[in-house]
Amino acid sequence: MTERIVLAYSGGLDTSVAIGWIGEATGAEVIAVAVDVGQGGESLEDIRQRALGCGAVEAYVADARDEFANEYAMPTLKANALYQGHYPLVSAISRPVIVKHLVKAAREFGATTVAHGCTGKGNDQVRFEVGIQTLGPDLKCIAPVRDLALTRDKAIVYAESHNLPIETTKKNPYSIDQNVWGRAVETGYLEDIWNAPTKDIYDYTATPEFPPAPDEVIISFHQGVPVAIDGVKVTPLQAIQELNRRAGAQGVGRIDVVEDRLVGIKSREIYEAPGAMALITAHKHLEDITIEREQARFKATVGQRWAELVYDGQWFSPLKRSLDAFIEDTQQHVSGDIRMTLHGGQAIVNGRRSETSLYDFDLATYDTGDTFDQSQAKGFIELWGMSSKVASQRDQRVQGL
Repeated sequence: MTERIVLAYSGGLDTSVAIGWIGEATGAEVIAVAVDVGQGGESLEDIRQRALGCGAVEAYVADARDEFANEYAMPTLKANALYQGHYPLVSAISRPVIVKHLVKAAREFGATTVAHGCTGKGNDQVRFEVGIQTLGPDLKCIAPVRDLALTRDKAIVYAESHNLPIETTKKNPYSIDQNVWGRAVETGYLEDIWNAPTKDIYDYTATPEFPPAPDEVIISFHQGVPVAIDGVKVTPLQAIQELNRRAGAQGVGRIDVVEDRLVGIKSREIYEAPGAMALITAHKHLEDITIEREQARFKATVGQRWAELVYDGQWFSPLKRSLDAFIEDTQQHVSGDIRMTLHGGQAIVNGRRSETSLYDFDLATYDTGDTFDQSQAKGFIELWGMSSKVASQRDQRVQGL
């Protein structure tokens, strides 16, 4: 039986050429796998037909938008995950769901190898291959761009000489990856980190310098998940899409950062994540009133480690699974409403309410009705500072010898 290889297929030039390129280089049949995670553009049927027209023996397509929002974006939201304090893991969380479907297709069509279009310089090669070897330990991995020397110039020549049903153009100066959680742009003149991004880079967000009138929105959560916007029930996918639209119109969610890649280099990245950043902001403010202090402090540390694991391609790791359990436990009381104003590139919270809030007005107020017993404060301070006081006395005694 002829060997079969599953290829992560985007519908673009490189992966379209890779179908025939892989076949010629390995003698295997290629099954193209396209997964919709809200990246927009062409329909799955158009992509499927192009894959077949480029020589794939089978084409597996999946509408994974709700799956992506529910099972990947929502855990990211619950963790308030921002890699290095900036990046909401736009590409990093899409790779595991694609891997899941690649392995599923490999089983369905009897493939022995999975192929992806990553280079040897980025993070995604790690995310794909670690995920594949975790879910399908018996499967092999190849990367045509990295392993078979498939360059952009070679891809254009190949497509034209084989009359493939794909547009061939000169290399776009940018490398772009996008899904419903956000959009990532890199390379080109952005590699000079002194160069400011130009307006043509952005697509999900309008320029914040000339915003429309302020947009006030109320986001309702149940156990850490958005369930309504302005009183209208929404699914997680609908919540992200609606805030992409409204926060994006105000220029919210633009991120320009130099980040530490897993392969050991620093890379300049431009991100747009209006819905993600608005939701994370709202979610964090709701946690501020519903999660106990020590639990909240520790959760911040867990969220940072969670983001690092996911960025590093460890979505399916035992540690990430254990951190998921802790984070999920913290969300049992994260229910309520957050009111925020979207304007001029900012999402500013100006109201919060929750039936499970730990905020006690009578304890917090300085007016009549205050139930806080201030007489207890003096003794508390004495005990709280006791260890430091004793250590200081020791230090002064020793220094005086």
